[in-house]
Amino acid sequence: MLEKTLSIIKPDAVKAGYSGKIIAILEENGFEIKAMKKIKLTKKQAEGFYIVHKDRPFYDSLTTFMSSGSIIVMVLEKENAIADYRELMGATDPSNAKPGTIRALYAKNIEENAVHGSDSKESTDFEIPYFFSALEIL
Repeated sequence: MLEKTLSIIKPDAVKAGYSGKIIAILEENGFEIKAMKKIKLTKKQAEGFYIVHKDRPFYDSLTTFMSSGSIIVMVLEKENAIADYRELMGATDPSNAKPGTIRALYAKNIEENAVHGSDSKESTDFEIPYFFSALEIL
């Protein structure tokens, strides 16, 4: 069954010029891009998106980082999209990411780790509508 997931190319990867390479990796791995746009979050918007982490010690630095520059948000679709994208992203800490994963290739550290992906169906159901209306998704 086809499944959708949210992908974000984070400010560090956009600024470094890795967006095209990351998008190519997604397409090479069978993901279809159903919607895509480049935006810049305000601090308040980043806080709303990451509200699930509001009590975590990294919440402030994460939301500051995610509102520090442009990001590219995408809706991806394929069979097993959520799990397959999590695997393709690699470990949150790029020093632990498997070779060839997006984070092994393009992440700087545990926070500036190039990409975000939904971690569950429940997350996807919150995250996709945070950025896209139903009319924007092909």
